[in-house]
Amino acid sequence: MSELLHISSNPHIRSTSSTNSIMMTVVLALMPAAGFGIYNFGPRAGLVILVCIASAVLTEFLFGLCRKRFTIDDLSAVVTGLLLALNLPATIPLWMAALGSVFAILVVKMLFGGLGQNFMNPALAARCFLLISFPTAMTNFVCDGYTGATPLAALKAGEQVNILDMVIGNISGTIGETSMIAILIGACILLLTGVIDLRIPASYILSFAVFVTIFGGHGIDIAYLSAQLAGGGLMLGAFFMATDYVTRPITKKGQYVFGIFLGIMTGIFRLFGPGAEGVSYAIIIGNLLVPLIEKVTMPTAFGYEKGGRHER
Repeated sequence: MSELLHISSNPHIRSTSSTNSIMMTVVLALMPAAGFGIYNFGPRAGLVILVCIASAVLTEFLFGLCRKRFTIDDLSAVVTGLLLALNLPATIPLWMAALGSVFAILVVKMLFGGLGQNFMNPALAARCFLLISFPTAMTNFVCDGYTGATPLAALKAGEQVNILDMVIGNISGTIGETSMIAILIGACILLLTGVIDLRIPASYILSFAVFVTIFGGHGIDIAYLSAQLAGGGLMLGAFFMATDYVTRPITKKGQYVFGIFLGIMTGIFRLFGPGAEGVSYAIIIGNLLVPLIEKVTMPTAFGYEKGGRHER
């Protein structure tokens, strides 16, 4: 009998997917949004993307050099830099973009132990840091012919918006959030490859739609609801950032709760807050509540001892 026992350290069940392969898939899935952003806003958008990625990778390399342990080969720094760039306007000064990447990697990721230890999404944390520190630069969307407020800001002001332009992406905004089509193409790549599932994105989008329908003041207005869904970073956040393996709940019920919470918080920020967005702050707050969500939704063990007797 003893010959059948093999003791080893955890994990005892291993996936055939590596961190490197998962991150590479995420990078490929983000290419449609990144490519359209460069097409939409010009070479300046591509330069912002390169600066963010290079700064993120360099920061992680230098940190690894100090502690003599390198982790840049897992491509997580590339994903963080790319996601941050897609959440920035193409007009942002390059030094601010680089600062955001340094903050994301050094402060949010590496100082908390590296990949798997960060308590919130590094790219969104950096975006919020830049929004608080440089609000004017972060809300300057005047670039290559696109002027004025974003569609969500116009919608909040009671103005009419062109929904087809929002779906295609012929609007102002951050580099990666404008084209709903490009984002959904990337989302399909993640879903078909099994990198993510629909639990968080579907519960997020559905709960947001219900909240906006009830509290938006427009009733069941398909045009208004479509504009809310297509505008801002909702789709980008739902499929690419709320689904982050490290900062999402690990329990299935918890993922539904997490998605519903994000939908409600995004609706509150958009409808009752001073700004027209809310995805970044909603996900960051949700990340902070993940330990509590997991504790509440953790499945009960099949067998446990309670009150001096065994229960099954």
